[in-house]
Amino acid sequence: MSVSHDEKVVTAHLQREEAFRLKVRFDNENVPGLVVDEPPPLGEAAGPTGVHLLASAVGTCLSQSLLFCLQRSRVEVASLETEVEAKVGRNEEGRLRVVEIRARLSPVLASGQDGEVAGRRLERCRGLFEQFCTVAESIRQGVPMEVSVDELRPIRQPSS
Repeated sequence: MSVSHDEKVVTAHLQREEAFRLKVRFDNENVPGLVVDEPPPLGEAAGPTGVHLLASAVGTCLSQSLLFCLQRSRVEVASLETEVEAKVGRNEEGRLRVVEIRARLSPVLASGQDGEVAGRRLERCRGLFEQFCTVAESIRQGVPMEVSVDELRPIRQPSS
């Protein structure tokens, strides 16, 4: 993968622990790893699924984009709750896919601000913030993806 000066590569490394449970490490040593798993009967639900992570990524990006826009507009937000629903259904071939994502962001204005002014600024941000959300906009457009699978390797036997 070639990378230009204004591009950045983010890497996640996954290692199978057992069954469908995977340990995920990231390319930033300050970011703690996590465990992902499938619910029974495939796994033990020991962590979020890939669909959970996708919904979380969309929600994180949208939340941070909205907060950034409001901050730049001098609107102080006391709290923000975001709920993302990823609907899983079958495609034409009968395979499970994420067929729809819905996100609802609920910001709460910090006390002591003019609600009318903040409301106008929020309306401006409503029309802008999604455009700056890397994850949601990438998914919305479709992301080119290259996938390869290495040849099976035998388990290394300890040297004697």
